[in-house]
Amino acid sequence: MTVTIDRTASSRRAPSLSARLCLTPAPGGLDGTWWPRSRALTRELPALTAALGDLWGRITGVTVNPDHWPVIPHWVSVAGRTVHVGWSTEEQDPHRMTLFSTGGRRDVLAIPPETGVDAAARLMAGDGIDAPGREEAADRIDARSREEAWETDGGAGPPSFLPRSIGSTGRSPAGQGM
Repeated sequence: MTVTIDRTASSRRAPSLSARLCLTPAPGGLDGTWWPRSRALTRELPALTAALGDLWGRITGVTVNPDHWPVIPHWVSVAGRTVHVGWSTEEQDPHRMTLFSTGGRRDVLAIPPETGVDAAARLMAGDGIDAPGREEAADRIDARSREEAWETDGGAGPPSFLPRSIGSTGRSPAGQGM
């Protein structure tokens, strides 16, 4: 019996979801707002660049700030071509992504993926919020997410004991020791 394996289709791959994107420009230089589903750029960028390519021209590069992206690939593959990914901590706002295309440079606000539906909808709609206001709101959401992660991962709470001096057999009184 002959077995044929089709390596072009994989049952383990999740179907590609469309990008959650609003292309309403905002005062302050934002060309749109994007709400990714995760912080995995290799998973999120193909849908974003494919959606924007039809409107802004072929996306050739993306720059992000690494503060909110745990892994930054050097490139991602989109429809058989390569999109270069770069990063900067000094020149790139933590919540903005800069996209380079044949049509020029564009900046998009990246809403944290953990943001609730109502808050993300308000940020995407803009509701008269300028770019710095949107970035400030995204910062607050990120700060709240980091604090919640800290609290639930066991990183919170006062120490259960105070440090002791070397050779001490009891607890150190507050303000003494070490």
